[in-house]
Amino acid sequence: MSEKKQNPFKELELSMKDVPAHMKKKVMDDIAMAKLAMEMASLFTCNYKSTIEGMMKTNTDNKR
Repeated sequence: MSEKKQNPFKELELSMKDVPAHMKKKVMDDIAMAKLAMEMASLFTCNYKSTIEGMMKTNTDNKR
């Protein structure tokens, strides 16, 4: 019991190294592409309800 236990998180911290710049750029480009795809999907799917509601509304304020 007199032996101290090693903290595994400190070992992880010591083994961290910087990522090469080209790898960072590739990851950021992939994230940007995924974000673009999600926004495009949202544009074409999530807004159907409001679009249809807007088309189906009748304007009762018009006076003849």
